[in-house]
Amino acid sequence: MTTQDDAQLVNAIRSAALALDEKGDDYQAVVDLIGDAHIVLLGEASHGTHEFYAGRARITQALIERKGFHAVAVEGDWPDAHRVNRFVRGLGQQKDDASPEESLRGFQRFPTWMWRNTDVLDFVAWLHAHNLARPPPGRAGFYGLDLYSLHSSMDAVLDYLESAHPQAAALARERYACFDQFGEDSQLYGLLTGVRGMKGCEDQVVANLVDLRRRIAEDVRTAGQADAEDAFDAEQNARLVGNAETYYRTMYMSDVSSWNLRDEHMAQTLEALERHLAKTVGQQPKIVVWAHNSHLGNARATEMGQRRGELNLGQLVRERHGRDDAVLVGWTTHDGSVTAASDWGAPAQRKQVRPSRPDSYENLMHAAGIGRFVLPLREGPHVQGLEAPRLERAIGVIYRPETERHSHYFFAQLPQQFDAVIHIDRTRAVQPLDAGAHWDAAREVPETYPSGK
Repeated sequence: MTTQDDAQLVNAIRSAALALDEKGDDYQAVVDLIGDAHIVLLGEASHGTHEFYAGRARITQALIERKGFHAVAVEGDWPDAHRVNRFVRGLGQQKDDASPEESLRGFQRFPTWMWRNTDVLDFVAWLHAHNLARPPPGRAGFYGLDLYSLHSSMDAVLDYLESAHPQAAALARERYACFDQFGEDSQLYGLLTGVRGMKGCEDQVVANLVDLRRRIAEDVRTAGQADAEDAFDAEQNARLVGNAETYYRTMYMSDVSSWNLRDEHMAQTLEALERHLAKTVGQQPKIVVWAHNSHLGNARATEMGQRRGELNLGQLVRERHGRDDAVLVGWTTHDGSVTAASDWGAPAQRKQVRPSRPDSYENLMHAAGIGRFVLPLREGPHVQGLEAPRLERAIGVIYRPETERHSHYFFAQLPQQFDAVIHIDRTRAVQPLDAGAHWDAAREVPETYPSGK
């Protein structure tokens, strides 16, 4: 695209943009765009940006208050989110969780700041207070979609059986003991079974899932109803163990296969949550999903989907619900700071985000000269100009500015990927609840900073 074409496109973006107020607190334009959709996917361009977390929270509050949304489902582990769910819905305290901060203490796996941060803390406090004024069936929940909690999910299944079916707990424990020979390291399990050919535990976890489902069904037939929330939690944990076992067993064999397994698990969990909530609320439930742009934007519109065969949650939701009942919203930023690590498992740092590349979508948004705005992507003169593939930035829990083009940019077609994007030109790092010396010592961009390569 020529410089003149870019200038025309920037003008079209400027005309179509719906400006947010200075603090970005008024997201009514986003709520209006969502309309009557039952599934709303709110992304983020990094796992460590305050404005993304705070903005999603404000939009979600509005959807719960004004449109009666029933749940938030996040890119977090099911058992850890269930602890928050019990707190915000008043289902009984777990581990003496008497405060929002205590309810978030289950999120101990790297990256802890992803859910243990001040913005999530504020939202959990708000949701708890909001729910207190409502009868239990009308209280909005907080659920996890991810599958990394292999061992804690096994523990949750055994805890449920010890309470509800003590006679079955011993057999389930014996089956799960298959994992003992691999220790607590799930990745070691994947290495030894997927690469080195050791026999895994697939048969055992499937047997436990089948047995658990049968017992829950029997409870419903004989007693009229199982404890709905506890039974649902146990079944999801048992299913998670099965999917996590497959995920870890295949993770060293194919990046694409393991990515697809993970997002398929998220989609299955979301569908199960929809069915569960429908029984409780007596209607089609409304759910907000919080996850990274890479999970929630339609993968068919990205080079990962087109060239590598990756699918994602956004694609699966769009295929299931269509464009009218599912709204996909992405977030972008030009520069600022971000909470991220330099390597997996390394300490959280407050890092400077380099200005976006000149050939990126983010730079087009920056050129519009509007600090905070919502850009609808379903129709308008700007949409055609945005259809040509451009680079888009994605920062996960790791940020490596020295290899930014290779590590953090990919080609996408924005109007096919999202229904709208929210652009915050300058953003700042999310504040971890457990911020240490590494985070407090902000890292600056070196003076020799190149042009984003």
